[in-house]
Amino acid sequence: MDSLITAAALALASGDALGALNRVALREDAPALALRGIAMARLGDFVRAKALLRRAAGAFGPSEAVARARCVVAEAEIALASRDLRWPTKALEAARVMLDKHGDRLNAAHARSLEIRRLLLIGQLDEAEQRLAQLDPAPLPPASRAIYELIVAGIAMRRLQTKAARAALERADHAARRAGIHELIAEIEQASHALAAPAARLISHGEDQLLQLAEVEALLRSDALVVDACRLAVRCGRVVISLARRPVLFALARALAEAWPNDAPRAALIAQAFRGKEADESHRARLRVEIGRLRQALQPLAEVAATKVGFALLPIRVQDVVVLTQPIEDEHAAVLACLADGEAWSSSGLALALGSSQRTVQRALDELLLAGKVQAFGHGRARRWTSPLLPGFATTLLLPAALPAE
Repeated sequence: MDSLITAAALALASGDALGALNRVALREDAPALALRGIAMARLGDFVRAKALLRRAAGAFGPSEAVARARCVVAEAEIALASRDLRWPTKALEAARVMLDKHGDRLNAAHARSLEIRRLLLIGQLDEAEQRLAQLDPAPLPPASRAIYELIVAGIAMRRLQTKAARAALERADHAARRAGIHELIAEIEQASHALAAPAARLISHGEDQLLQLAEVEALLRSDALVVDACRLAVRCGRVVISLARRPVLFALARALAEAWPNDAPRAALIAQAFRGKEADESHRARLRVEIGRLRQALQPLAEVAATKVGFALLPIRVQDVVVLTQPIEDEHAAVLACLADGEAWSSSGLALALGSSQRTVQRALDELLLAGKVQAFGHGRARRWTSPLLPGFATTLLLPAALPAE
């Protein structure tokens, strides 16, 4: 490796993308193309960066399998940064195995961290934790150690383990400052702000209150009966009754919880659960059926009693009923939550993160675009979506996978 390539690589390692470009901007050999691609990615030109890395992978000879594997890892990092989450994970896995086989432990660890960060974005926390356990952080340099601790903090935040998340972020900040990479320090600071920002909204006795993540953690560990609109579940302590696949039952449970300790009128329940403007006999008959189903579903935690005007929720062994919901409720709140992380998402990435079809997400994006709540740029498969940041809210915690299911 010649001196200019070495100098460009060192500049990139220290976060100086422009310095790296200045050294190899006019060169067309494979190592220079790879370094230029990584530098362009650091500067935010992902389309150009991807093209350069593919040219570099093709330019490396048959005997340079490790160099090609490094290009695959770099391209996967670009896909992650541009929220193109449908990139071929098998290619990244093969590249990681190749790097590990040839003793490039650092880049192999980086490839594994990319796999884990993708799993974290799409809400597969169990698998992310399993893969993280296979990664030994001890030999990692400061920059890689900071990324490792960011992953630890991200999992802990979504598991509502705020103490562990805060400790991991402190370790990440220490490692990032040792590495001297300002972009990494800024990412850690943004994650730290999420811990202090409102992460959910509490509705209790007709009043609203914004909660930080630590307060949400304390609430879910309390003895209160919580109707959790973030995960469409009813929970009390360790008992969790999921109603995610039964939206009518959850709508009724929420209406009853918001009215508690009073009863909820039949007309209000019908309007909330069935979207009916006027309650007729068919609506009232269906309400009786759905209330019966709700009674059966909530048996471990509460009863539903009929009253003169409607129905009332009667919790078992607890003395408080509350509703936990997102800080900002919108028809497409989950889509806005993803976009509000400040990154440019593809519609396919949003669909994967939300567990929905791409067509459903596309319809939501079109409606949000007409309402002026999102912006789009690019065309075809390169089209990306962004949203203005919502200051003062931990928007990434609005995602349905943000709260633990058990």
